[in-house]
This record gives sequence, C-alpha cells and structure tokens, in this order.
Amino acid sequence: MAIRRRDFLKGAGLAAATISLPRLARGADAASIYDLERFGNARILHITDTHAQLNPVYFREPSVNIGIGEMAGRPPHLVGRAFLERFGIRPDSADAYAFTCFEFEKSAGRFGKLGGFAHLKTLVDRLRADVGERRSLLVDGGDLWQGTGLANLMQGRDMVEVANLLGIEAMTGHWEFTYGEQALRDNLERFKGEFLAQNVFLTEEAAFNDAPAFDKAIGRVFKPSVIKELGGHRIAIVGQAFPYTPIAHPRRFTPDWSFGIREEELQKHVDALRGTDKVDAVVLLSHNGMDVDLKLASRVTGIDVILGGHTHDAVPQPMPVKNAGGTTLVTNAGSNGKFLGVLDLALDSGKVSDVRYRLLPVYSELLKPDPAMAELIGRVRAPHVADWSEKIATPDRLLYRRGNFSGPMDELICTALRTELNAEIALSPGFRWGVTALSGQAMTMEDLLAETAITYPETYVQEMTGAQIKDLLEDVCDNLFNSDPYYQQGGDMVRAGGLSYTCTPDAAIGSRISELRLSGGKALSASHRYKVAGWASVNGQQGAPVWDVVGKYLRSGRMVQERLGSGVTLKGVEGNPGIAGLG
Repeated sequence: MAIRRRDFLKGAGLAAATISLPRLARGADAASIYDLERFGNARILHITDTHAQLNPVYFREPSVNIGIGEMAGRPPHLVGRAFLERFGIRPDSADAYAFTCFEFEKSAGRFGKLGGFAHLKTLVDRLRADVGERRSLLVDGGDLWQGTGLANLMQGRDMVEVANLLGIEAMTGHWEFTYGEQALRDNLERFKGEFLAQNVFLTEEAAFNDAPAFDKAIGRVFKPSVIKELGGHRIAIVGQAFPYTPIAHPRRFTPDWSFGIREEELQKHVDALRGTDKVDAVVLLSHNGMDVDLKLASRVTGIDVILGGHTHDAVPQPMPVKNAGGTTLVTNAGSNGKFLGVLDLALDSGKVSDVRYRLLPVYSELLKPDPAMAELIGRVRAPHVADWSEKIATPDRLLYRRGNFSGPMDELICTALRTELNAEIALSPGFRWGVTALSGQAMTMEDLLAETAITYPETYVQEMTGAQIKDLLEDVCDNLFNSDPYYQQGGDMVRAGGLSYTCTPDAAIGSRISELRLSGGKALSASHRYKVAGWASVNGQQGAPVWDVVGKYLRSGRMVQERLGSGVTLKGVEGNPGIAGLG
C-alpha cells in the first residue's frame, strides 16, 4: 500500500520534547521529518518491544488504557482524543495514526504500515551519522527475540543476527528468558552487544551449586551496566530486566534465577557509578513498565533518564519525576518497531545540563529499506515462507489485540477454542504483543503465529467452578489495577469467551468482578463446574498448540458468520480519559 504524499504533507508532525519546552510540531515536508535539529553532545537511540517483527506492520494502539487513583488521566493512561489533546496532536495527522487508535482503519489506508527492521536500519544509520562518530549509542529495551513464528522456531537466533546488523550495543530482557537458560546463553554468545540486568540474581540453591554468574560474590547473574564514552563524556547504561519473569511465565525456564525490582541493589549500583566510576550521566534501560518506572524514579536517586518498555506505551514526551536527588525523566517507546526514541543529552561539567527527547514513528513508506538488512531478513525467512504463506481466512472486520479488557483478535481466539475444544468458556491471556489485521486482507499462518507464537502454546480443557473462575478474574484484575505500581506485572485482562461480567477497576481487591453470566445470559454459579478451554498456562499442558486449534477454526470459514463482542461492562470509571470505547 503506497502512502499518498499529500496525506503525509497534511498530517506530518513528529513528537519532540525537552525538559522545559512543550511538544514542538515539526515542519510538514515529508522529505525532512527525520531531519532533527542538532542538540547536545551525546545521542542515545532506543527501541523496545519490537517482538521480532522484521517487516512493517499495522498495530492499533489501545482504546482502553485505564489509570486508577493517582494515575487517572496521566500518561500513559490516555487514549483517543484525550491523548491527542494532551500532546497537541491534530486528529487528522500522521502522528494521530501512529500514537492513538483514533480513526485507525481510515488512517491505515492513508499512512500505511510502520516499522520494519530494514526501514529502521536506514533511520538509525541516518540519525547516528547526523551526530558523527563516537557520539551515539543504540539500545534495546527487551522483547526483541519473541513475537513471530520464525523467532519462536529459531529461539531468537534470527533476531540476534538482525540486532548485530542493526548495531544494538546494549539490551535487557523479558520474553528472551522464555527460551530457557541454555538458548539464552547461546544467543548471547553470538550477540555483539552487552546484555544488562542488574536485577537478576542466583537463587540460594543455585549459588550453593556454583551456577554460572557474572558476579559470584553477590550472585548477580548478568552484567548490571556498561559505561560508554560519547562525545568525550562517560555515560552509564544500567539494565533492568522484567522483574516478574518467574511469575508471569513458567518457572521451569529460569529455575536458578530470582528476579525483582531490587530497588536497594539498584541504588547501590547507581551510587557506585556516580562515585567510584565518576560517570557524567546514568540511563536506566528498563523493562519494568511505565507505571513501575514512574514509582521507581521517585524513590531511586541519581538516574537521569529511564528508557522504558514492557507496557507498550508510546508516550511522545518524557515524564519528569522529582526525587530526593533531583529529577528523573521517564519515557516509554511503544512497540512492534513502530517507534524510535531519540535522546539527546547536553553534558557539561560532569552532569546533564539539558535533554531533548523525540519519539519518532517509523513510517515505512517514507524510508528506503536498507539493502543489507533487507537481504538478511529475506534469507532468514526464506526456508519458511512457503509453509506459512497459506491464506487461511479473510477477516470481515478489523482484528486487533491491544486494550485493557478485550480485542477482536482475542475474541476470535476464544471463539475458536470454545468451538474446536467443545468448551463453555474460553480464557486467553492478555498479551500486548500481536499485530493488527485489516478487514478484507487475507490472513496467513504467519499472521496467526504473530498472535500466538510462544514456547508454551499448548491448549488445555479443564473443569473450573464458578468461584474459581471469578477468583482468577479478580487476580488478574488486581495485577492490572492495583494502586501500587509495584504490584502490577503489565499485560492486560485475561480475555474470556462465552462469559460476560462487570468490572469496577477502582474497587477493593477481590471486589472488582461481579455479575458473571454465560453467553446465554444465565448467571454463573459459584459451586457449579464449567468446562473451560485455554492456552499459555504456566503449568505444563499436553494439548495441541493454540495456532493449530485456531488455524483449524479459521480454515472452516466460520469466522465471517459470527459476530463477537467483549462482554465487559465497566463501572466507576465514567469520564476516565483512558477509555475511548470498549469496541
């Protein structure tokens, strides 16, 4: 799909921010939107949560991203028009399409796909060349190796090759851990950059058994930071891996490692970097999620900027957070390769004197693909293209995933599970990765794998009482809406097929879910046992991979005959700017 130049000339206006200035709209010349004004003496480029999407994609941002309590109405919990108004973005612009769900399908036809590593390579090289040698650094915030059938099959090896060619010099992790320790270490042997994670330590048993670790004296498994000299100044990059890995994923993948936010260890390490190592700036490369990073920034001193990920929030401006030592800027750079964060630092007299930050949408139609990256992508995909290019369905509606409670893609997965596994209720995890499919465009097996490809894809069918189902929903809901960000693990609400319920996000723990009913309208009985289908269980299962089950359903042609709905009613959040409609 070719982008129409007049649309982009009308709508271009990339996000820019400094510590002291509001968002600045750039000029409307499509040929120059990536020509950034030179600023400072060190540039850090940041990508995160690309989820192995090698080629350009459509990805609809959420229409529901609710903030509760102090976070209500604050970034990142703004969607639709509220987001546009907060950041001064025109509704008919390319930025509106990139950053929000506003008129998404209409805008997709105007502005095309975003991302793609060949296009990203072109932009990265351009922005690094603009500041000259030894003045720039490219970092990745994690979830680089997972999210497609190819990455899952190769256990991330394809993405290591891509990362090396792109020039990533430091990264941290999340889904990377789900390939298991051996595959992770094998990949890191081939990775030319540094893998950083200050918050991963050996368990007591693993330490007793002399398991491998970067620092055996304290049990830290990976290198916590790296110091880079940019523009004659020393900049420390500290890695913060996803702190809840053994909770959110099967423990068997990382049995010897303990995770956590580890505030105290982080503070000690930052103090050492500032004192003993005498660095001029400290940047935290985080996969905590933005709400967690905002709290962390208020409690840990000495960090200049947090380059955040995990929650897939695309926030055009850094959020300043005051703490006992000064101010820390918190950012989050979106997902799926849609965005490239550009952090320019003005360093003077051993400290950061000013900052300029821009979150640039990667408009694939405006960037020529880098030939070497395009060749590499073609080569690693070639053995599998034929097997995965089969057309299995043509959606008659927009299929997207992202949103606190539901999305048509997950509703489709739930319907497939209920139909193929003959279950009354289906549960599907609230993952935030997975691309968007436009109505009327053929869906292939490769597309389906982009929604389901994980290392624990087995489906299951089991009996659960109504009380157990409610407890499960309450537990996930508390993870999503707990007033303390440190108890939030990221992700969205588990999707429920064949079941409707009412949710009151700001209610007390255990009281957020009510009025549970089966699809026919009958109230769920606490004591009755129901047949429930699902996938991605942290406990080992023996069923067929979810992509086989959903693929069988799609090939039957029944998708176009069934209209789906979220089945969720919200209470107590009327007027919340994190809601722009449940559909």
